Amino acid sequence: LGSRGLGDVYKRQIYCRTFQHVLKFAIPFLPYRQPELLKDYDGLIEVLRGNSFKNVLLVTDKSIKEIGLTGELESKLKGAGFKLFIYDKTVANPTSQNVEEGLKIFKDNGCQVLIAFGGGSSMDCAKAIGARVARPNKTLSQMKGILKVRKSLPLLIAVPTTAGTGSETTIASVITDSETRHKYAINDFPLIPKYALLEAKLTTGLPPKLTATTGMDALTHAVEAYIGKSTTKETRKNSIDAIKLIFDNLLVAYHNGNDLTARANMLKASYLAGLAFTKSYVGYVHAVAHSLGGKYNIPHGEANAILLPIVLKKYGKKVYKKLLKLCKAVGLCDKGCSKEVASKIFIEKIEAMNKEMGIGKRIPAIDEGDIKELARTAEKEANPLYPVPVLWTAKQLEKIYEEAKNG
Repeated sequence: LGSRGLGDVYKRQIYCRTFQHVLKFAIPFLPYRQPELLKDYDGLIEVLRGNSFKNVLLVTDKSIKEIGLTGELESKLKGAGFKLFIYDKTVANPTSQNVEEGLKIFKDNGCQVLIAFGGGSSMDCAKAIGARVARPNKTLSQMKGILKVRKSLPLLIAVPTTAGTGSETTIASVITDSETRHKYAINDFPLIPKYALLEAKLTTGLPPKLTATTGMDALTHAVEAYIGKSTTKETRKNSIDAIKLIFDNLLVAYHNGNDLTARANMLKASYLAGLAFTKSYVGYVHAVAHSLGGKYNIPHGEANAILLPIVLKKYGKKVYKKLLKLCKAVGLCDKGCSKEVASKIFIEKIEAMNKEMGIGKRIPAIDEGDIKELARTAEKEANPLYPVPVLWTAKQLEKIYEEAKNG
């Protein structure tokens, strides 16, 4: 328990659970919305014309631009008479500097629309640019946390090129401070994109490793949303559907990147998992992964993939009942399976997928000297917001980092 006494810990736990209970009660009354799905680029252009928009900022990264993924959309937008401006310097864990650079292009050219084209990083960057447009007198750090934006963003359209983050559905933008390397989330309803375009062919060029780690990111979203304490009938169904799609299609997409059916199913899974965790939140896997991404620039999906089985095992009996339900729902065990055995089967399935896709069991980049600081960062992110199955202190979270480092 570190410097905290038992009384302080219990008070903190009561506060966290009360906070989470209030949020769960409020879910039906909050302005959640699903982005409207577009069929193709022509549908996207119709939306822009219907709003009489002319100047568009496309937010992406250099690798996506260089391999030509944005080419077709660029041609169609220019051919339709739109002025297109591009920000392609987004990095894997988007920084406050990325946001300010993109914001300058948006303002200098009188842009009216943001198109986030890429993985979660591009979407996070575009959302944060939109937040800065909506709140010009607030810094990003002043908007971190919950409900600090509270104003409409410019029209935001998401075109995911990876099947993992689900950012096209979420209220979150995760940003790394360029100077301190502290990673934090901005959470507010205006950050949910108005439209999303799920195009399987855009994901066929993903390298196998990126297919693997983004897919495991989506799995982590779905699992953490399901096992938490703020679920609804809708989010439980979305989680189960997403997990089943991932178990059935991720390895197929990993081994055969040109399988359009598997790619489309993974995009759908990512979308459903995003809908689930937007309302039901994530847990300690994400809190720890975010701290590692901020400190060491470890790819978020890779960190999640390694941490998920570690954290599920550490939760122990507290997740047996829900993992049994998941295990049955996705067809991994039969009705006669015990809770403990089902939990073991489910976790072993995750570990087997990681192994087949070349994802390791440990994160050697973790420095022992950083663990206390990292654990404090993770606890601050998770408590009280994340309705985790078991509440942990920073001292208890340190053990997760130690296990992740040593395997």
